Amino acid sequence: MESKNLDPKTVSAWRHHRQDEFDAAYLYRTLAEIEPDPHSREIYQRLASVEDRHVQLWEDWMREQGTDLPAAKPSLRARLMAWLAHRFGPALLLTLLLREEGEEVKKYLALHDSVSGETTQEISLRLARESVQHASTLRELSGTEGEPWHQAESGDFLRNVVYGFNDGLTANFGLVAGVLGADVHSSMVLLSGVAGMIADSLSMASSGYLAAKSQQEVYDHEIAMEKEEIRLMPQLEEEELALIYEAKGIEKQQAARMAREVMSVPERALQEKVREELKIGDVRSTPLKEGWITGTATAVGALIPVAPFMVLEGAAAVWTSFVLSMLSHFAVGAARSVFTGRGIFRSGIDMFLVGLGVAGVGYLFGDLLTRWFIGTPIKA
Repeated sequence: MESKNLDPKTVSAWRHHRQDEFDAAYLYRTLAEIEPDPHSREIYQRLASVEDRHVQLWEDWMREQGTDLPAAKPSLRARLMAWLAHRFGPALLLTLLLREEGEEVKKYLALHDSVSGETTQEISLRLARESVQHASTLRELSGTEGEPWHQAESGDFLRNVVYGFNDGLTANFGLVAGVLGADVHSSMVLLSGVAGMIADSLSMASSGYLAAKSQQEVYDHEIAMEKEEIRLMPQLEEEELALIYEAKGIEKQQAARMAREVMSVPERALQEKVREELKIGDVRSTPLKEGWITGTATAVGALIPVAPFMVLEGAAAVWTSFVLSMLSHFAVGAARSVFTGRGIFRSGIDMFLVGLGVAGVGYLFGDLLTRWFIGTPIKA
């Protein structure tokens, strides 16, 4: 048996793994509650049961080591993800859980390599294998390709909203703070803030549109090249496809038969080559949609520090803008934790401090530039 003289970091890591497994069971049950398809609902319930066994596995091991265990309950981050799933549907949570399972694979493999005790290594390896199975199951349900512990997935609707909102809020908050540093009238702050909101939202919208359009053009080019290769050298493409199947563990002769059957229908051959060789999945969005979502989210975020100046003046407008902006920075930081995997409070505090820093620097430069170019601050 491994030594029970454990350092606090080891105990903390074990508790973290147990919490992750408990959260996963909670979220799978959430999926089972909101999933309309009976087959998928049954799968989620079975996955939740497996996660329950994982929790029990950690608890049994930790008790053997003499570690105290508080009662398990869903983390704040898990409750936030469940709330989002109830409002945006099971597809959102399914995507997030697929990413979570991928992270679990990496964490358990790293744990296996970093510990020396046989029991802990056995537990971590077993959990890594089962996380791989879970990720494969979720990948089939979501219709995605690839291994989530090896690749980073592109942003979805909610990610674009969060990051667009964050950019608009932070950039325009800094602009408003800079104008306030010049000690100008509230109407000038409002004018500058609205101009900044329009400019930033248009900039982010065009950036999102062009990025998505460029990616789409690259994909279209690659697919067109693959189509031409199938037309000009079908035999070579058939051999490549057979090799791809062999790499997946299919016996050589069977792989050759499968490749020959697929290549007999050019349209099917192109779809298979795009998916298996180019690793290009179905396009779920368009450049116009990406630009519209990102630009709108940026405008909403940029409106927050400006809105108080539309109805208030003087110190009341300034302090209302500051409080709303700082609370929004904390909230958007907490929302980002859904994607980053960090704790809600820690992520929120980080964004809060970023917002505070942006406001301080903006105000300082506004004041200094006014003194350098004008000599004294502009009075209202």
